[in-house]
Amino acid sequence: MKIPKRIQPLVEEGLVDAVVRQLMSGKEATVYVVRCGDDIRCAKVYKEAAQRSFRQAASYQEGRKVRNSRQARAMEKGTRYGRKMQEEVWQNAEVDALYRLAAAGVRVPRPHICFEGVLLMDLVTDARGEVAPRLNDVELTEALALTYHACLLRQVVLMLCAGVIHGDLSEYNILVDADGPVIIDLPQAIDAAGNSEAGPMLERDAANLASYFSRFAPQLADTQYGKEIWALYGAGLLTPETVLSGRVATDDRPADVGAVMREIALARKEEEERLRREQDMREANAVSWSYR
Repeated sequence: MKIPKRIQPLVEEGLVDAVVRQLMSGKEATVYVVRCGDDIRCAKVYKEAAQRSFRQAASYQEGRKVRNSRQARAMEKGTRYGRKMQEEVWQNAEVDALYRLAAAGVRVPRPHICFEGVLLMDLVTDARGEVAPRLNDVELTEALALTYHACLLRQVVLMLCAGVIHGDLSEYNILVDADGPVIIDLPQAIDAAGNSEAGPMLERDAANLASYFSRFAPQLADTQYGKEIWALYGAGLLTPETVLSGRVATDDRPADVGAVMREIALARKEEEERLRREQDMREANAVSWSYR
């Protein structure tokens, strides 16, 4: 097929030899099957901000780093340079996440390079060598649903142990290759330690998995894997080998209202004493200045 304009620079640099066909067009990017020497890969061409239906909510951008304060100020002001930097940060988020996750053993496409807004990575294929289907297009039995759900929970745990949360995980951004589920589409991935919304996003990812797989395995509907995983992570107890139960113990003990009120009263008293000391100090200083 005719080489798309955005992929032409990769052809000129010798990174891509030919474009085989368009694979899909989504809310964030258009993906093409390309030939690179003897290898068949995919090229993800990111759409410009004005063309994307997925907006960069502040909750996803929190904690993402830029090179220097000048870039940060430009992004805050929304200048043309700042918008360019926002695009660069948004695209690099997926590239960085893919490299981190691949190194941690997470089942994601192996990235090769991101050049001029085009991400070149491995093409995920099924047992016949065809393009792998999305999870929502795969027929599932109860047993297979339970197997895939357990596999994906392990991937979520591996991701979190590597400091990454997908943030938009669902049956639509999971492919199924010859060995099972592969997680894709990570431009909205967030840093678990640097984002105040990390916990709710992790829980939402896990809830999305439970909601989908419970169609085939109803026993998953009432599980609480997201809360369990996040609680273990917060306590420093989460490892790739952690065995999950899907249950979170609740504290049913009645709240000690009296103790809470005593703490409030103590804090108020300490604040009053601090203010009184500051006032005494100001008065003492005033007297001292009057004798000079």
